[in-house]
Amino acid sequence: MSIEADAQRDTGLTEAEVARLRAEGKSNDVPARASRSVRDIVRGNVFTRINAILGVLLIIVLSTGSVIDGMFGLLIVANSGIGIVQEIRAKRTLDRLAIVGQNKPQVRRDGVSKQIPPDEVVLGDIVELGPGDQIVVDGEVIESASLEVDESLLTGEADTVHKLEATQVLSGSFVVAGSGAYRATKVGRDAYAAKLAEEASKFTLVKSELRSGIDKILKFITYLMIPAGALIIYNQLFSSGQALKPALNGMVAALVPMVPEGLVLMTSIAFAVGVIRLGQRQCLVQELPAIEGLARVDVVCADKTGTLTENGMRLSELMLMDEHDSDSVTAALASLAHDDPRPNASVQAVGEAYPDAPGWTQSAVAPFSSAKKWSGLSYGDHGNWLLGAPDVLLDASSDIARRAEETGSRGLRVLLLASSDRSVDDDEAPGVVTPRALVILEQKVREDARDTLEYFASQHVEVKVISGDNAVSVGAVAGSLGLPGGDAPIDARDLPEDSEKLADAVASSTTFGRVRPDQKRAMVGALQSRGHTVAMTGDGVNDVLALKDADIGVSMGSGSAATRAVAQIVLLDNKFATLPYVVGEGRRVIGNIERVSNLFLTKTVYSVLLAFLIGLSGVLSQIFHFEPIPYPFLPRHVTIAAWFTIGIPAFVLSLAPNNERARSGFVSRVMRLAVPSGLIVGSCTFVSYLLVYAGPNASETQVTQASTTALITLIMIALWVLAVVARPYNWWKILLLGGSVGGYLLLFAIPFCRTFFKLDPSNVGATTSALIIGGIGIALVEVAHRFGSVLRNRQNET
Repeated sequence: MSIEADAQRDTGLTEAEVARLRAEGKSNDVPARASRSVRDIVRGNVFTRINAILGVLLIIVLSTGSVIDGMFGLLIVANSGIGIVQEIRAKRTLDRLAIVGQNKPQVRRDGVSKQIPPDEVVLGDIVELGPGDQIVVDGEVIESASLEVDESLLTGEADTVHKLEATQVLSGSFVVAGSGAYRATKVGRDAYAAKLAEEASKFTLVKSELRSGIDKILKFITYLMIPAGALIIYNQLFSSGQALKPALNGMVAALVPMVPEGLVLMTSIAFAVGVIRLGQRQCLVQELPAIEGLARVDVVCADKTGTLTENGMRLSELMLMDEHDSDSVTAALASLAHDDPRPNASVQAVGEAYPDAPGWTQSAVAPFSSAKKWSGLSYGDHGNWLLGAPDVLLDASSDIARRAEETGSRGLRVLLLASSDRSVDDDEAPGVVTPRALVILEQKVREDARDTLEYFASQHVEVKVISGDNAVSVGAVAGSLGLPGGDAPIDARDLPEDSEKLADAVASSTTFGRVRPDQKRAMVGALQSRGHTVAMTGDGVNDVLALKDADIGVSMGSGSAATRAVAQIVLLDNKFATLPYVVGEGRRVIGNIERVSNLFLTKTVYSVLLAFLIGLSGVLSQIFHFEPIPYPFLPRHVTIAAWFTIGIPAFVLSLAPNNERARSGFVSRVMRLAVPSGLIVGSCTFVSYLLVYAGPNASETQVTQASTTALITLIMIALWVLAVVARPYNWWKILLLGGSVGGYLLLFAIPFCRTFFKLDPSNVGATTSALIIGGIGIALVEVAHRFGSVLRNRQNET
């Protein structure tokens, strides 16, 4: 496509041209969020490996004509239905918040500049740029006012690139200084970073350390199920001598509980509900694993401006160096504010105080950057004017620099207005600096900042304040909020370059000022090198690299487009006080998944053990010529055994409050409780069954009594495992445990339930033996748990 006229270079495309290009498919059609479609969600929740296993077993049971024993088939409906509903709710929440927090480029059409969604950019559009803007499509620069672009997210090169007219800009890079405009030359999937961005933003239900741990456990279980399943099939169909119907029912009853059908479901529900809860607090989770990462955070690096303080500022005082210089100083300040195309909060405050610009014509510009800490404009005969940090532009030992630092120690932001002997775009700028005035800005500390810092302290999460502002000013704000070490700020210009020494310095202090963007990144890396899980909060372009490198990047909704693009979490309400809720939600999700994992895996372990023991008896019976032992339970028995020991309690526990900080070693901790507990449950159940098993010629009543005896033992010990997992207790957990016990008492007490589920506890001797063995099993589980706790505490101390 050719666009020739200079006038069009200035005014951009017309609406008619935009409509034609869109009809030709020349628009930026990459979706803002590549979330799973409803169809994919339904398919992903219905056609699962677990549903396939349960479906085959359901068909086998139904083929015997025993519909009651097929009740476990309801798990297929429950697993699929609940998973679909929760994931669709999470998808809608994410998509709605993604639209609210979307980075909208500034596009020039018909001579008018307006913001549009990124997918509405078309080939040939003129896109305007300012500090913090992310480049959404590839293009060619047509206007440049000291435009500097950071391409490190694409190339890995840390140095910014000065972009002149006719040079190329790539999607995925962002502006660090200056302003300009470019014409879109590649849009949609043709753009450089489109495929990478599309892949990175795909909706992932759970893809994390937690999920990989669960996958590892499931793989191990699969390996155990193969020989256990083969043994039980051999025993039931070939060795037990049972008729086909009871043999098949026993086989299915043995295989169904081996499948941890609810574990993946509860994990998905916990993550999805976490997303929904955070969405209700205007928190956009751009990558779902961030919820897990937040639970592991032990250091939060926070900027001062926009985080501990409000975004807006106001001019508090103008301290002139010469009282007769008032007119030229106020004229210069008004011009600097008026001529800045993308003013930051400080310049906005100056512009609000001095709105009447004198109409000077600028001859050169030096945009603000976080690296040099000053900006400037040259106005020909009206002079060269600078606005920036006093401790950067002046000798630190000068009276004016000391006065600025003293003022900053009260928590105020102090800028220096100065004139220079050379043009601001000169290679040796700023040159000789003549102070003209100190511009004193007032920032309001957020009302909820102190409570937020106190929350993190109570949760053993360190807070590091890392700011580009004057160190004394940063320390004054941090100290006023009671942050430990806040009254002893470190000037980042004095920090060592050596990585080990830097790590020592960052670890021993909490408040840092005059931090360059590359130093923020290095400080995050230094904390990570000491084993910390770091969350970085920020809203400015100087925070982008640190946000990207942190374990969890958190951006404010009002932050620059670049920070919102790289952050995993965006606080759309711009409140630092929202972060405790985000951290708490992550801890709730991870802690509860670990709890319910103990329940499901205990069931799997005891089911596999029972299958091995029964199956092994069938093999040994052929060798030593004794009557094999059939599987003790019907499918209906294993269904009700899971109702109140796992099913309902796991659902409640997965959504309960939990503030314990997540730690590594998920698999080992879960297996440390689940394996011994499962072995105890399985062994005690087998012994209980053996004591009352009346042999192959037993009457139907004796068979039912033997099964009931084994079931009582199993339920008793499994309930105690639930009691262990639920610790520490509170009123609702006690109510949950009491309800679970009461549920089983009702099942055994109501005649209809006893008949329906084939339960017969009327044999006093058999039931007594079940209670005694169950009590022994409870004692063994308690001993195993306490021994595991001792080992865990020693490991934590180490």
